Amino acid sequence: MATIILHADMDAFFASVEQLDDPSIRGKAVIVGGITGKRGVVAAASYEARRFGVRSAMPMVEAKRRCPDGVYLRSRMSRYAELSAVVREVFYRFTPVVEPLSLDEAYLDIEGSLKLFGSPRDIGEQLRAAVRRETGLACSVGVGPGKLVAKIASERAKPDGLLVVEQEARKFLAPLRVSEIWGVGKRSEATLHEMGIATIGQLAEADPDQLEQRLGKWGPVLSGLARGQDLRTVEGDRARKSYGEENTFLEDATDRELIEATVIAHAETVARRLRRDGRQGRTVTLKFRPSTSNPEFRVMTRSKTLHDATDDGRVLTRIAMALWDAETRKPPLRLLGVQVSGLDGERPVQLGLFRAPEDERHNALNQAVDEIVSRFGSDSLRRGRRS
Repeated sequence: MATIILHADMDAFFASVEQLDDPSIRGKAVIVGGITGKRGVVAAASYEARRFGVRSAMPMVEAKRRCPDGVYLRSRMSRYAELSAVVREVFYRFTPVVEPLSLDEAYLDIEGSLKLFGSPRDIGEQLRAAVRRETGLACSVGVGPGKLVAKIASERAKPDGLLVVEQEARKFLAPLRVSEIWGVGKRSEATLHEMGIATIGQLAEADPDQLEQRLGKWGPVLSGLARGQDLRTVEGDRARKSYGEENTFLEDATDRELIEATVIAHAETVARRLRRDGRQGRTVTLKFRPSTSNPEFRVMTRSKTLHDATDDGRVLTRIAMALWDAETRKPPLRLLGVQVSGLDGERPVQLGLFRAPEDERHNALNQAVDEIVSRFGSDSLRRGRRS
């Protein structure tokens, strides 16, 4: 029997946060993203804006043509990361096995939570209620046997809903379009249509060898997924060798203040997760990907290994920004992330015989911050820019 997996996805997250912070724009068509220049892209659109056909990743020029009277706002990544951390902590109340996908969605393995919290439906309802209580935001949830089913279910539960798939995965998937499988883009969909395959049920009946001939190694993978053979597990923090946070900018980021604010938000979130699990790490990695217009459009990393392991967001921010400042070209960024590896579980942490008073003060400060954030949410306290 497949593991019961829950997929949680925040509804129109960036736009919903803006409506949360500014009650005057609630109920209005809110579009978040790059609002200046010809290359601006929609990062998020409220459901009111979606009625006009505005969607994420749409050119901002097209969005303004479709919805000229909308409320257009610039993205505030640090604010979204703060609320994402609150949502993440809610997830951990229901299971320690949480796999974040982005700031606004995650997979949860709830197989071991049933005796404590009840049925999959009970867990989904409790989780949604807790997210709304803690943040004031709506979260759609899908639950089912495997990642693919859970993700499709959460999409079908939107907005602000819950869908629990209790039937066999193959039966649930059979009537759906092949494009609903995550990873099937326009090119793969066109190839499948050329083969006479339009639904996931038809894909399940197709010859795996023919699929491999047309789609390469991706073909047999799709065949297995279509038959409900989704053996992917939820990779929780404790099963990983690193902790990380990242986000993709839908408009190229060049402003240093935005980059630093994003690094601070990611570093603080990673640090809180380390402290929550009682772990520390030595290697700090800055992960970034240049603009799509850059000939070197690939993920790049810059790392530094510290003498002593740390769980301090201040230290992570300082190292990550030093790595960025050392870059000579500094290309416009499409993706930015902070990762910590070399965890104390992999190598023993050597503690100094004497700890500096300043270190003691920072440890005490971090403990106080964690307690405040745990009780009142990340909005109650924020780390400022470096002095």
